[in-house]
Amino acid sequence: MLQGGFLGLCGEKVDAINYYREKISELDEKVISASTLFTPDIAPKELPAVELCHGGLPLFEGYYKLLYLPICLQISYERQRILKDPKAIMPVAFVTFDSRWGAAVCAQTQQSKNPTQWLTKWAPEPRDVYWENLPIPFVSLSIRRLLISILVFLLVFFYMIPIAFVQSLANLEGLERVAPFLRPVIETIPATIGVAIPMKATFFMTYIMLDGWAGIASEILRLKPLVIYHLKNMFIVKTERDREKAMDPGSIDFPENLPSLQLYFLLGLVYAVVTPVLLPFILVFFALAFLVYRHQIINVYNQEYESAGAFWPFVHGRIVVSLLIAQLTLIGLLSTKKAANSTPLLAVLPVFTIWFHRYCKSRFEPAFRKYPLEEAMERDIMERESEPNLNLKAYLADAYLHPIFHSFEDDEEEKVEVRVDKGQSHLSSPSRSEMSTESPPHYVYHYEFEP
Repeated sequence: MLQGGFLGLCGEKVDAINYYREKISELDEKVISASTLFTPDIAPKELPAVELCHGGLPLFEGYYKLLYLPICLQISYERQRILKDPKAIMPVAFVTFDSRWGAAVCAQTQQSKNPTQWLTKWAPEPRDVYWENLPIPFVSLSIRRLLISILVFLLVFFYMIPIAFVQSLANLEGLERVAPFLRPVIETIPATIGVAIPMKATFFMTYIMLDGWAGIASEILRLKPLVIYHLKNMFIVKTERDREKAMDPGSIDFPENLPSLQLYFLLGLVYAVVTPVLLPFILVFFALAFLVYRHQIINVYNQEYESAGAFWPFVHGRIVVSLLIAQLTLIGLLSTKKAANSTPLLAVLPVFTIWFHRYCKSRFEPAFRKYPLEEAMERDIMERESEPNLNLKAYLADAYLHPIFHSFEDDEEEKVEVRVDKGQSHLSSPSRSEMSTESPPHYVYHYEFEP
């Protein structure tokens, strides 16, 4: 149904199919009246038969053929010209495999004795391909990297001139020589650190309760998306597709949620020894966050992409940095107390932490950077047993096709029907039935020219 009136708010509701049929009839009459501009000398005696169809149903007829025919011919000619032009061939190819095992072997092994002849790596997701950068030769890429490295070196080198002066003031002795009047302030800095950090614990307790606990509650309630959905349902939603778009929860915002979680983790480490009373607030926050985010990720949010855990090494690095900050803060704090004699013993902690980080990086990081062949084979066997009729080859046939060859394709992204079980439906991914068809959904154009 459609609603007329101002901005579609206060008019009469009409059937959408009948409304658009009337619009097509009006446009058809305008095209027919405009066709009188063609004289018999200019107009062709008989138009070629052009059928534009989608799913076998004609979309346009009559003089639309005359309007769209030159464009179709021009696009077809341009395609043929590019296919025959040797300069249009890119030194890059996308290879798809019928098994994960084959793709993992090819992407993670060297294909030729000459290391510059065949370079293989994992292909990006089809929507992330930046076609303008694909034809750049390997030598050109190396030169660009060299130029960027030189520019960065010059930037750092000349930037060190003003930094050198500031660095001379970094130690207390140099600062006392330049500004003797700051000597009393410098002497009070260690005592200030020793007193200020424990005193801030009350502030961070309040912060955790107001921002952390309340944030978890707002995440599970999702009042803002609920209000927005009802507003859209009242004023914007006209069809079932509009309602599905209004109900789309999107994907979890990692750039916003992950830094806040890491901040609370840092606070817990820093105050674990200084002010242990803060730890129960941190533990309650992470317990609630685990339950809520686990539920939201599995049952609410759509999975926008699958990275196979490639983001975890970055999270691990930030956790190690949090440990180092907590250890250095503890060393600085104890140095201002009566435990200054035991402070050198704590200097071993950052050394062991850095060693542990390097051990984990060398031992476990390859599992995140490379795809294990054992897991690839297990998934292939599981998929063949659970989906024996799955036709991935047809789905991937046009996935990595250049945009110029998609001009007649259906540009509108196919949406999967929204189900009650959100854990089993993702709007951004094709359904199994679509992937099992002979070819992806597309517009079909037939040209029949009489000799």
